Amino acid sequence: MSIGVPNIPNCRLTVIGVLATGLVLAACTASPTSPPRSATTAEGLLGMTNAPGPADSSLGERELSPQEKKVITDAVALSIKDPASAKYKWTRFPAMVEGSVNYCAAVDAKSPYPAYNGRQNYIVEVKVSGGKVSSAVVGLIAGGKDAAIVTKMCAKYGLNPNKAS
Repeated sequence: MSIGVPNIPNCRLTVIGVLATGLVLAACTASPTSPPRSATTAEGLLGMTNAPGPADSSLGERELSPQEKKVITDAVALSIKDPASAKYKWTRFPAMVEGSVNYCAAVDAKSPYPAYNGRQNYIVEVKVSGGKVSSAVVGLIAGGKDAAIVTKMCAKYGLNPNKAS
C-alpha cells in the first residue's frame, strides 16, 4: 500500500521518512530495568551509557604523561580542523584505574563548523591498561553555546572540562 498526496510528488518520501524516524525512536525506548536496545545518542554510540564513572577520588589524581596525551589528541584530532594548531587544556586523571573510564577536557581549535571555533569541550572514553591510557574514542565534542551540552554530559561522570588548564 502506498501513502501519498496526488499533487505533491515528494510527500510519499516525507511520510516514509517520518515513519522510519518514529520506528527508530520507538526502538530506543526501553524500560528502566532493560538494557538499551539501540545506540542513537553520543552516549550510546560509544557504549558510554554503561561506562564506569570516575574512579574513587580518595585514590587521588595524576597528570597525564606525554604519551597518554598523544593518545587522546590523536582521537580528538579526527573531530577538529587543523589539528596541528590546536591548543589542548588538560584536567587531572584518576591515579588508580583500569579498564574503561571517561575523561573530559577542552581544546582551543578550529572546528569543521565555524560556530564552534575556539574552545571546545570534549568527552572521551579511554581504555587504561597497566595503569596507562592505551586508547581513546571521542564521545562528544562541541564549542560555542553547545559546549554546555558536553559539560552536562561530563557532570554525569563527576567530571568538569571547565577545570582544564
